[in-house]
Amino acid sequence: MDFVVEMKGITKVFPGVRANENVNFQLKKGEIHVLLGENGAGKTTLMNILYGLYQPDEGEIFVKGKKINIKSPSDAIANGIGMVHQHFMLVQNFTVAENIVLGKEPKKSINLDMNKAVEDTKKIADAYGFKIDPNSVIEDITVGQQQKVEILKALYRGAEILILDEPTAVLTPQEIEELGVILKNLVKEGKSIILITHKLKEVMGMSDRVTIIRRGKVINTVNTKETNIEQLAEMMVGRKVNLVVEKKPANPKEVIFKVEKLEALDHRGLLALKGIDLQVRAGEILGIAGVDGNGQTELLEVITGLRKAKSGKVIINNKDVTGKSPKEIIESGISNIPEDRHKRGLVLKYSLAENSILGMHSKKPFANGIMMNYAKIKEFARKLIDEFDVRTPNEDVAASSLSGGNQQKMVVAREIAKDPDLIIAAQPTRGLDVGAIEYIHKRLVAERDKGRGVLLVSLELDEVMALSDRIAVIYDGEIVGVLDAKDATENDLGILMAGGTLESQSKGGVQ
Repeated sequence: MDFVVEMKGITKVFPGVRANENVNFQLKKGEIHVLLGENGAGKTTLMNILYGLYQPDEGEIFVKGKKINIKSPSDAIANGIGMVHQHFMLVQNFTVAENIVLGKEPKKSINLDMNKAVEDTKKIADAYGFKIDPNSVIEDITVGQQQKVEILKALYRGAEILILDEPTAVLTPQEIEELGVILKNLVKEGKSIILITHKLKEVMGMSDRVTIIRRGKVINTVNTKETNIEQLAEMMVGRKVNLVVEKKPANPKEVIFKVEKLEALDHRGLLALKGIDLQVRAGEILGIAGVDGNGQTELLEVITGLRKAKSGKVIINNKDVTGKSPKEIIESGISNIPEDRHKRGLVLKYSLAENSILGMHSKKPFANGIMMNYAKIKEFARKLIDEFDVRTPNEDVAASSLSGGNQQKMVVAREIAKDPDLIIAAQPTRGLDVGAIEYIHKRLVAERDKGRGVLLVSLELDEVMALSDRIAVIYDGEIVGVLDAKDATENDLGILMAGGTLESQSKGGVQ
């Protein structure tokens, strides 16, 4: 069998961590091959080696049967390898066309030939069936479209082998479906694709073969048609995983949090929230379902003090906190698991110990006046690392050195540890593997059972349906329906999320 990529005996060691140990991996021409594993299992490290971002300590790489030494991404690109990273590498204020040709610009004399750049972008987008406007500015398009730009960027540079790192982590269900079609079209055009993921549903729907990595070692390579979600989960985590959220019926008490007639503008000055009314009771999980870009981000930013409300109120424990600072809002009893862990959840160059106390850093026992008590801070961080199984050599490493999923676990651990009345959980399991998802879900349900309110915002409809006691659907900046989770169907929620109406809507009591 001829392989377009063959990695033999790859070993990579970082200080305190053996990321890859004697890994063998083969990619066939014209296949979609999933690299599956827990957070920190070594999947991204292996592909970063193939793309030239890291050098292996041991092992060999063959592309189309020829042994090559990939010292940099430019070597990888020269050998037909392209990579789309989990956190996109686009210039936000450039257009689609400018991003695609960046570094390989068509010239007219010594100047950039912008007309040719637009023409080339349109040509390559049409060739692969991508509906995208070359003149759109990156910051104005959806995350799904930004991902298409990254894929087109790699194809423009001649990629025959495409690596996609966690490609569905930031996409809506509709965009995930669209990505599946795109990948199958790319394979028809002769491309070979490696997907790094831990999302088992997509693995089954998109791939031909799966290689499972656990703690830096290859466990098995299987044909997708010959396995199932339960088997893959067990190989990935090393134990049987409960893929269903187990929870007893909620026992909600008094309303502890509400927003009333909330209006707010987006970054363009347009109305993003149009009179939102919501209530969360102690001892319940209220889920918000909706397609990305319908006001979820603005709602969370207003609640947490990061965006000013145009009108309306935010009330926690009968206290009006509208327009208060994030610090005052935290002290009123709200903790926040933000949707973007890099922008809002962590200071990446700080240590895990320092990150573990953000929002509590000015309080005892972590601080006494302006003096920080690092012994107490480190002790607290070690407790969270142990309790939430954050995979790290120690609490002194920078947050930036952890895998995305382990970064997320640290954020969730810290926010739950604040002992809040209301936990805002925005995309709480984004980038997490099944074992970690199972644990986070259990913790959120446990917090609910302790009498806390949970406001869950997730683009994963399965997650909203599994965790919520009531589900509010947001569309175009308005709450268009609130359903009891036990009565909600995927079809009903899908209709509301698309702006439709249900003839006999079962309202879930208070909003």
